[in-house]
Amino acid sequence: MTTEALIEQATIEWLQDLGYTHVKGNELPQNANAVILKDQLKEFIVNKYPQVPSEIQDLAVADFCNNLGADIDYRNRDFHLKLTKGISYEYKDAEENEKAVHIYPIDFQNPLNNSFCCVNQFSIVGKNKRRPDIIIYINGIPLVLFELKNWFDENTTIDEAFNQIQHYRKDIPLLFEYNALTIVSDGNEAKHGMFNGSAEWYAAWKSIDGVAIVEDDFQMHTLINGLFPKDRLLSYIKNFIFFEDHNGTLIKKGAKYHQFFGVNFAVEAAKKAIKPYGDGRIGVIWHTQGSGKSISMAIYAGILRSLPELKNPTIVVQVDRSDLDFQLYENFVLAKDLVGDVQHAGSTDELRQLLSTGSGGVIFTTIEKFRLKQGNENELGETAHPILSERENIIVMADEAHRTQYGLLDGFASNLRKALPNASFIGFTGTPIDSKDADTQEVFGETIHIYDIKQAVNDKATVPIYYEPRLAKLHLGNQNIDAEVDAITEDLEDDGNLKWAAIEDAAGSEDRVQKIANDIMKHYKNRTETLPGKAMVVCMSRRNSVKMYDALKAIEGCPEIAVVMTGNISKDPIAWNEHIRTQDATEALKKRFRKPEDPLQIVIVRDMWLTGFDAPCVHTMYIDKIMRGHTLMQAITRTNRVFKDKPSGVIVDYIGIGDQLKIATSKYTGGGGKGQPTIDMHQALEMFYNQVEICKSLLPEKSDYSNWKGLRDSDKVLLIRKALNGIIKYDEVANQFMLEEKKLTGLLSIVKSQPQIQEHSVDVLFIQHLSKAIRNAKSVKGTRSNQKDQIKELISRSIESDDIVDVFAMAGLERADISILNEDFLLGAKKEKDSIAIKIELLKNILMDEVKLRLHKNIKKYTSLKEELEKVIENYHKNAIDSYATIAELVERAKHLQEEDHRNKELGLSDEELAFYDILASKKEIIKEAGPVQDIVHGVVKAVKNNLQLDWMNKEDAKAAIRLAVKKELRGKVNILELNTILQEIMEQAEGQFAEWRA
Repeated sequence: MTTEALIEQATIEWLQDLGYTHVKGNELPQNANAVILKDQLKEFIVNKYPQVPSEIQDLAVADFCNNLGADIDYRNRDFHLKLTKGISYEYKDAEENEKAVHIYPIDFQNPLNNSFCCVNQFSIVGKNKRRPDIIIYINGIPLVLFELKNWFDENTTIDEAFNQIQHYRKDIPLLFEYNALTIVSDGNEAKHGMFNGSAEWYAAWKSIDGVAIVEDDFQMHTLINGLFPKDRLLSYIKNFIFFEDHNGTLIKKGAKYHQFFGVNFAVEAAKKAIKPYGDGRIGVIWHTQGSGKSISMAIYAGILRSLPELKNPTIVVQVDRSDLDFQLYENFVLAKDLVGDVQHAGSTDELRQLLSTGSGGVIFTTIEKFRLKQGNENELGETAHPILSERENIIVMADEAHRTQYGLLDGFASNLRKALPNASFIGFTGTPIDSKDADTQEVFGETIHIYDIKQAVNDKATVPIYYEPRLAKLHLGNQNIDAEVDAITEDLEDDGNLKWAAIEDAAGSEDRVQKIANDIMKHYKNRTETLPGKAMVVCMSRRNSVKMYDALKAIEGCPEIAVVMTGNISKDPIAWNEHIRTQDATEALKKRFRKPEDPLQIVIVRDMWLTGFDAPCVHTMYIDKIMRGHTLMQAITRTNRVFKDKPSGVIVDYIGIGDQLKIATSKYTGGGGKGQPTIDMHQALEMFYNQVEICKSLLPEKSDYSNWKGLRDSDKVLLIRKALNGIIKYDEVANQFMLEEKKLTGLLSIVKSQPQIQEHSVDVLFIQHLSKAIRNAKSVKGTRSNQKDQIKELISRSIESDDIVDVFAMAGLERADISILNEDFLLGAKKEKDSIAIKIELLKNILMDEVKLRLHKNIKKYTSLKEELEKVIENYHKNAIDSYATIAELVERAKHLQEEDHRNKELGLSDEELAFYDILASKKEIIKEAGPVQDIVHGVVKAVKNNLQLDWMNKEDAKAAIRLAVKKELRGKVNILELNTILQEIMEQAEGQFAEWRA
């Protein structure tokens, strides 16, 4: 079985393991023009709501089957709302009493009260007749669709499964009125998504328990066991799917696995932490920037509001700044299907009024609205914040839970807790919380769930960010600046801003800004030639932002650009007026910038839009501002959003943030013959048997497939996957295995009629399946690998243009082996390296290679140099010396290597002889013979080499022969009392230098 039927059968079996019933499509009591199994739906409603009159039960079935909307997206939303929120009906009972009932087509609280059925190959007639691979029915409603492709066909991909879904939408649209979730798979990969979503939003489900990430399992197996247990699937459908209405265009969204598990863990934590059951500290969710934190927060709020034990809670969403407030508020409004109506506190008075009411809901506010009221002529100001509510079902969700949350003794955070003394708190953050900021556990509680940068990139929830250092250094010409500033500002309390202004002026010098502007434009045009997208430029100040705008606009061919900044019309120069906008105008500009097709291509910012701003089409950020910590990480992740074919975001650094970036990120991270028809059959069988053994010898250890024919298809898939994991790691072995399998299959075509081969049928079946799986896996990964190679090549070219070649020149080395510029070294998940660190690492690797090559040639000298080199690198890593000093030290040591080459030529010695020369030259006082030491060295090396033999290091007689020959060569030339000492050094060098001698 080498068609998609194998994957289909495995999927069905795994679903059956979870308690799903399997029915073949041709066995359904259903015509092909309808997709809902009405009898099953009616049966559920009758059993669930037996007290309701039959006419109401029939009406409910009709209402759930018929959906309103101009197109399939709107009809799907209409059904989803009825599915998850139910429908209310009124009726009279037998005594004519008025009754009301709220009917759901699914019992979400009791999963076992529902029927779960997987149906395969059910033909549906629409515009054309189509037969989806698997449909999951719950109470007769087709809620999940699987489209599968053949794992063992290297020419099929998961994209074809996705493409087939798009055809189904046109041909059998009725099916998608009810669809909640769509799964596509080619066997090698399995992804879930929404039926109207684009391919880049489909994602793998990487965990079964929400704690451990599963990397090597069969993806469909993980998906089914991670998402399709009955209670999980119902929870996902009810709480983790919603629609956003973007000016009439509906976007259906579903949670990824990290959001599903993170939110569910947080819900359980809330049940335990809310007062009076707990201490009000729910915990912290850390989901990296760009991985859907806002959606997680909205889903979480929606679930909390629906929990009966919380009795209509109030959710206070608290942020640091108004721009973050508005951005997050917009996201919640878009998710109103989940969270309901959202209220926004525009002022302190409005916030107090909203929190003083007893009703629940979602309230947005900035932390500063928890301020004390100032006094006036008629009344004193507040000395303590008033209590606004003592309710215990108030939950504060703090976005980017950092510094503003830690002033618990005084300040806004203290006021918040005084205002809501019985509230519970949960923190959501996209960056790790710095231990220097506060004791996070003391404020929010323990970490509930982590989804870091590395995992987000691995899952393609975000794209990787690459770093290009183009350091434009600042020079301080006046060494007495501090003293002069102090003299000027002796009457002022704070001169810090003036000193900062001096740095700003240096960074904003006309010549420097012009050079950077030209470089930005050149870089941006090169990048967008093959990858359309937008860019952000981050400057140190508003003044420098305007300077950069003017410099860029003056360049021929500059696209439309804009400065985004706040303004102060009483103090700002008139020339800045064009850059000062109202809030509405700024929002309009933001919407333009987010649209890929809009001509606004580049925005220049200082602080605005660096946090809480999503524009997926942004792929490049040019930084000319000193940033660190959370601010830096939040800024650069503006470029990591998934968008169409965007492979990565790029950060271009002009001011030297590399060291800060390193600190910040460390917290996060051919062919075979088919034989000849005239070949002798006996000979062919012998060749066949031999080829089977060759293939088996290449299999990973413990590949037990002896019971292959008795295994379920699902178990076969897992067995192949295990073997695939073992063999795919080694390219040579995997390639050799595919080659040998081709030879085996060619021989099989000759001997297949021979009964003797049956004893090897299981071997052949397993080998062929594994070979096809390897070929498919390597084919799928090939495209990704090519993309990575292209990116690495781009990075390498960029680094060379940043004077990397000069480092080789500094080191005096001709050998420019740049193979060490690999992905792990430059772009590893754990650390990013700035331009200086890259140069140091390059130089270190080059020198260490040189030392390694030469070590055996001169044990004494190069052991010392190796130790010195390692000490220099160690000091660098300990920050004992700075980057430039490290390069200088390394270059100094590199010169020693260069000098050795010159010394060889001057002394007339070979590489082999030089080490022995150093031994003898260091003991000139014991040499009796007149003339150059080189003459003795020639004789000593000749005596050693003439007595070498195979494996001489392990033969005492061979060593003795060498010692005797060297003694004879030195006798009469060296002081007899020192002969044994110098002989020992010569033997040590001989053992190091000629240990691997071959005749």
